[in-house]
Amino acid sequence: MNWSQFHSILRSRLSVFWLIILFLFSFGNRFLEILKWQNLASFVSAITIGESCKQVLAALTAGLFTPNGIGEYAGKAMYYKKQNTKKIIFLNLICNGIQMLLAIIFGLLSLIYLGFYKWAMVLLFIIVLSIVFLFFIKNVTIKNYSVSVLIQKINELPKKMHTKNILLAIGRYALLMHQYYLLFILFGVTADYFTLLATISAVYFIASSLPSFQFLDFVVKGSVALWFFDKIHVSEVVVLFISTFMWFFNVVIPVCIGSYFVLTFKKTNIE
Repeated sequence: MNWSQFHSILRSRLSVFWLIILFLFSFGNRFLEILKWQNLASFVSAITIGESCKQVLAALTAGLFTPNGIGEYAGKAMYYKKQNTKKIIFLNLICNGIQMLLAIIFGLLSLIYLGFYKWAMVLLFIIVLSIVFLFFIKNVTIKNYSVSVLIQKINELPKKMHTKNILLAIGRYALLMHQYYLLFILFGVTADYFTLLATISAVYFIASSLPSFQFLDFVVKGSVALWFFDKIHVSEVVVLFISTFMWFFNVVIPVCIGSYFVLTFKKTNIE
């Protein structure tokens, strides 16, 4: 596709009103992530929403060119004293882990709903096998780290903090899925609500499980989406456009803002 095709689609399908609505979805998605991090970071030191925003967006930028955004962990840790680095990495693991857990749960349910029973069973078998393996090696220590130590650290976090983290994660997941859903409806896709939402959830689950770089996120999600949405007869052009649009609104714009925080970074040494 070239720019004239993109421009034609934008003019025919997306009004200023709907662009604002979709932008608000992106803002809400990222804002819930900011609240999640503010909640978890308070285990080390209480931070404001503004400080949490700075850390989240700067970390997102730092993870742009690293596999599956692992640079994000270092991005947040740089705002804290060196002795807190391990705690911040652990808290960021909890922050991202709950989103991955939701993607797995809803992704597997979606695959079953769509009739991909073999896929769902194979993936579920791999997950169960992994859990069993981790159970048997939970006391194996590597450089003072083990699965049992990780579980202990998770249990040290207040239940109220866990509850808030889960609720915010569910809200963020719901916003993201329905932003996709709204775009498909705007582009004339007539599949029923549950089929369309299940397809979106399955694509998100499979694409999130694949190794990738955030700056190529639209390529990975777009490629997976093409296969799934072909099953419900959605145009390739629509699928690719929506994947690119979501990448632009949920990655490119936040990274542009985060770049400012990276370029103006000053060591604050938060306790």
